[in-house]
Amino acid sequence: MERMPEFELSRPASYAEAATLLAAEPGARLLAGGTDLVPNLRRGLGKPSRLVDLGAVQGQAGLVCGEQHWTLGAGITLARLAVEPRLQGAAVALAEGARAAAGPGHRTVATLAGNLCQDTRCVYYNQSEWWRQANDYCLKRGGQTCHVAPQGSRCHAAFSGDVAPALIALDASVDLLSARGTRRLPLADCYRDDGAAHLTLASDEVLTRIVLPAPAAGLLSGYRKARARGSMDFALAGAACALRVQGGELASLRIALTGTNSHPLLLQGTEAFVGSPLDEAAVAALGKLVHKQVSPMRTTVMQSHYRRLVAAVQVQRLVAELAERAGHAVTA
Repeated sequence: MERMPEFELSRPASYAEAATLLAAEPGARLLAGGTDLVPNLRRGLGKPSRLVDLGAVQGQAGLVCGEQHWTLGAGITLARLAVEPRLQGAAVALAEGARAAAGPGHRTVATLAGNLCQDTRCVYYNQSEWWRQANDYCLKRGGQTCHVAPQGSRCHAAFSGDVAPALIALDASVDLLSARGTRRLPLADCYRDDGAAHLTLASDEVLTRIVLPAPAAGLLSGYRKARARGSMDFALAGAACALRVQGGELASLRIALTGTNSHPLLLQGTEAFVGSPLDEAAVAALGKLVHKQVSPMRTTVMQSHYRRLVAAVQVQRLVAELAERAGHAVTA
């Protein structure tokens, strides 16, 4: 890796001040834990004129579990989420996603919002400057061609964050602040399927907190991922699920995936399973649904078809595991 590029450093005392700095200097970037941004900068993937360090912002790591909504501060660390007792029930998918991210040292500084906004990844992009230059760069940065799909017109770098699918399965929204005001957006709407520009947030918006509905009685959730190494690796394919079973039938079901597309994917069509028995036929149908909607490309060391198969199996196993935890074993 190369040395960090030169930049000005600002440490605002509030999110409002941070948003003002971003609006005044389009080349500025936010810095929280830095576990994603700093390695990228050292690879030459960006040369921001200013880094806006959020470390001095007060009250950014709170967690409030109200009767209607749960609110999580954007600066809460993954290490805390991984062991937070209040998440061990219906929202355990978030704790499992946090535990699955990176390594213990990273999680002590990596923040929730940082993980939600992390960059997409590709074997042609996450390389040193000299390597990318030797390959005429790529469509995501500096080049004209996506080496994954040379005949296409967009970047296919994959989103591999672990907490985003968990929060999407739990129907989370985010609060965004800019100099123009605030807005609340469903977390799933913060992303688009474009590896070069996967976030829909404006360049001067700051993600300040995450809000999710207080989990309904009987709601169970979980997160599982496949990776090339047994620890400290990005997802080749990951799945999060939140479901409720009542009287042997599905009362609610949300599934989200990561590592397969350029955005965390909320699986469409799961409402068709609500009100029906959760049996082997339903689990098989869910696997087919995943096959149709995920679109892994050659962005990792593993083959695309393998990742598609793994994504479907992750969903099927997780749904069956949660159903058994609810006292309803999946049967033929």
